[in-house]
Amino acid sequence: MTTIKSYTDLEQSKKLAEILPLESADMYYFRQIDFDYFPPNVESFYHIPFYKDGKEEFTYDIPCWSLASLLGVLDYPQLSKDKLGSGKVGWMVSVYPNDYRYDSCWHDNPVDACVAMIELLHEQKLL
Repeated sequence: MTTIKSYTDLEQSKKLAEILPLESADMYYFRQIDFDYFPPNVESFYHIPFYKDGKEEFTYDIPCWSLASLLGVLDYPQLSKDKLGSGKVGWMVSVYPNDYRYDSCWHDNPVDACVAMIELLHEQKLL
């Protein structure tokens, strides 16, 4: 039985937080920080205030992206699934900025394929 990856993992999320607008994320990893030990990098995290016993407290949460939100940041993505020569199933994303086709490499799941495409487009300054 194959498990499906539903959203970006922690490392992918941290990298995408530096590339994509944080508002494009549709989920987050919750984390509460003790400011005395771990000062937050505000640019990389959502700042979400909440109230406990009438007192404002803060959390800094790491955004993460579902497959739908990853596809949403790409222009006209084509998501492909195919059986590879080894018999494994692979996923690839193709996009066509400037009338040129860009493909991600084959990946085990569609989320990893989208992340690879976003990183490629960012490196090429096309995102």
